[in-house]
Amino acid sequence: APGMVFWHNDGWSIYTELESFVRKKLREYGYDEVKGPLMMDRSLWEKSGHWDKYAENMFTTESEKREYAVKPMNCPGHVQIFNQGLKSYRDLPLRMAEFGCCHRNEPSGALHGLMRVRGFTQDDAHIFCTEEQILEEVSGCIKMVYETYAAFGFENIKVKLSTRPEKRVGADEIWDKSEAALADALKANDIEFDYQPGEGAFYGPKIEFTLHDCLDRAWQCGTVQLDFSMPGRLGSTYVAEDGERKVPVMIHRAILGSLERFIGILTEEFAGFYPLWLAPQQVMVMNITDKQADYAANCVKKLQESGFRAKSDLRNEKIGFKIREHTLKRVPYMLVVGDKEMEAGEVAVRSRRGDDLGKMRLEDFIAMAQQEVMEKTIK
Repeated sequence: APGMVFWHNDGWSIYTELESFVRKKLREYGYDEVKGPLMMDRSLWEKSGHWDKYAENMFTTESEKREYAVKPMNCPGHVQIFNQGLKSYRDLPLRMAEFGCCHRNEPSGALHGLMRVRGFTQDDAHIFCTEEQILEEVSGCIKMVYETYAAFGFENIKVKLSTRPEKRVGADEIWDKSEAALADALKANDIEFDYQPGEGAFYGPKIEFTLHDCLDRAWQCGTVQLDFSMPGRLGSTYVAEDGERKVPVMIHRAILGSLERFIGILTEEFAGFYPLWLAPQQVMVMNITDKQADYAANCVKKLQESGFRAKSDLRNEKIGFKIREHTLKRVPYMLVVGDKEMEAGEVAVRSRRGDDLGKMRLEDFIAMAQQEVMEKTIK
């Protein structure tokens, strides 16, 4: 499956933690979470403009003489959800988010690990709003981007405003208005940016947030796009304050971009030293002799009951060998238990950085580690 990811347990653990982190942010910022189908009828893609402007990147199939496309993006599906039922200006802004599984037929030569794939999950969202709400909503998206990146220690963020491409939909005056609105939002938030002429999506201009990893490679992750075109093409309206039907403005936004790419960036950035909350294996409990095997197993049980991803290493190996092995595996904390620790109801705590944190009661270690998880500490 070229460009498709087979997730093993450790990788999937990182994926689900990342998803939970983003989901919490979505609740903070007032988003509804939705889920759309993986495939949709050709007629929808024709109306949205994708069939004309993006067909070479789409996987297609046929059933009962109807042609379908596997979605390369989530926006037309979200418009379909918006169109269910009558909407009023009082319902706006309506913020709709999805962990959307998308597929794009990228050239095989462009595929690159987790960084460039064909099947990926976007932390995607669309905001339906009035023109008067654009500045506030785009500003909210920008704030969310910077808050999220800061949690992972990313501070070197380059911002670009990509303008109308040659292949596009919509009149020039709409593009003028869209590009000006995004530029105004960036200026209002005191963000320096460069223009990227011709690099916008076919349906609207976009703000691009680019991260630089530890090797100073640039990776485009977050985007905020303004779309005056697609809602009208797909028949979206709301009842305005004066009773007239109006077409909403649509803001497309993603923070991480794709979860796959972001996990790739984090893996390179942290060199396997994931923060405790994100680490696939958080705690390893090791006995010195077989006498402590039951005590070690009981410690693991208590750690797991406290929400930690914990395991024991009860092999008949020297303790130095076991410590070295799990240090190389970047396990954040190693708890060593011998006769003295077992008798005192304690554990000897070591970090993957080689720090000896001394002996402590298991309950005290759990409290310390829970605080580290809660604060999303990077170390």
